[in-house]
This record gives sequence, C-alpha cells and structure tokens, in this order.
Amino acid sequence: MAIVFQPPISLLDVPTHYCPGCTHGVIHRLIAEVIDELGVLDKTIGVAPVGCSVLAYDYFACDMFQAAHGRAPAVATGIKRSHPDSVVFTYQGDGDLAAIGTAEIVHAATRGENIVTIFVNNCIYGMTGGQMAPTTLPGQITETSPYGRDVKTAGYPIRVSEMISTLDGACYVERVSVDSVPNVIKAKKAIKRAFENQIAGKGFSMVEVLSICPTNWGLSTEESFKWLKDNMIPYYPLGVKKDTTGEVK
Repeated sequence: MAIVFQPPISLLDVPTHYCPGCTHGVIHRLIAEVIDELGVLDKTIGVAPVGCSVLAYDYFACDMFQAAHGRAPAVATGIKRSHPDSVVFTYQGDGDLAAIGTAEIVHAATRGENIVTIFVNNCIYGMTGGQMAPTTLPGQITETSPYGRDVKTAGYPIRVSEMISTLDGACYVERVSVDSVPNVIKAKKAIKRAFENQIAGKGFSMVEVLSICPTNWGLSTEESFKWLKDNMIPYYPLGVKKDTTGEVK
C-alpha cells in the first residue's frame, strides 16, 4: 500500500512544552518537512537561543546547538564557516532577535552569512511572562504596558524584515503567517526557498513568521487568530521584502 501521509522524520515524536494553541509547533513541522523534502537531515544543524524555542533541541532530529540569548546568528556563523557543507538555521523569537540579539542579526545579514534565520514574531515576550517586546504593537497591553504601548515613551515597533531587507548582504527576506491553511502553505514555500538559497550558496535568508501567543495575549486560540489578522498583518504586511536570488537551481 502506498504511503500518502506520514510525520516528518526530521521532527521527533515527543510532547512539546509549548502552550495550548501556540503555533510554534506548526512552524517546527514546516521546517522539518522542508528538511525532509530537501534530503539534508544528516547535514542540518539548528541553533536556538533563549526564549520559547529554548528546548528546540528536544524536538528536531538534526544536530542542535543552544546559544546564549540573542547570539544564535553568531553561533550559526561559526558553525557554517567551520562546516561550510552543513545546512545551518537559527530559530528565534522577537524577544530574542529584535531585542538583545538585534546587533547579531543585523551584522550576520550585512555580512551575507550563508545561513537561514526563522524569525517567529508574536509581538510579546512569551517564555518570561508576557512583557512588552520590540515588536509589541502601539496600544497593545502586556505585563509591562498595562495601559497599552505608548509610542511616546516606548517608541515604535521594529519592522525587522523591512530593516534587514535594506542590508546589502541579505539575499532573501519574506514575512509569512500561519493563521490559515493558505498562509501555512505560503509559509512552507518561503521556508523551503530560504533553505534552497543556502544550499545554492546564495547568502543570508530570513523568513519572519507571524505567530500567536494565546496565553500571554489572554485570548482563546480562535480569538488570537482573529487578533493577528486584524492587528498584526496590517502593521506587519505579508510578502517578499527582498529577493536578489532569482530562480534557485
């Protein structure tokens, strides 16, 4: 009998620590499916820093490194340069990449490091209890902005993909979402494109994935998806922000 469906071998069959309704699991699966389809499990190395992704090494079947908070791009740079035939990716949240790790991601991108960064943006610090993040929207209520983010004192949210797309070393930057089946399909396509870019030696690729955090948003999963569509996507428009690669051979 022909096999029409099976779990990705690049994702371990274990329970995760993620909160109910969290879409990290969806994103993990997309990455694993891409690794399977490209046949690169035996040479893939992932890097996860501190944040909700801190235990990612328990979930992926590839080799994984644990980096200090915000330092995943630096660790990935060292891995890729010392093992250039490896396929190296970082998996980072907005509290990590867009705060303490801003310098790391900017310089990895501007150097054109031949790695992939998966950037999960849920507009809040997840693991540490729901504080305001660099991506928290104006007026959004968090544990440290109980009256909503005030741009007069806290500044404006950082549109990371737009910022990285201005750097000459970045070859491919796209923002996607996992709030619906059509968007999940697009997200996988973007992730696969990023991995293909690395395999082809194209340079630095980043895929930003808009995600939900029902626990810290104080919403149900259904309400969270609606909040993402109504609030996040207008501020963080989906789509390719930069692509200098042409067709991947």
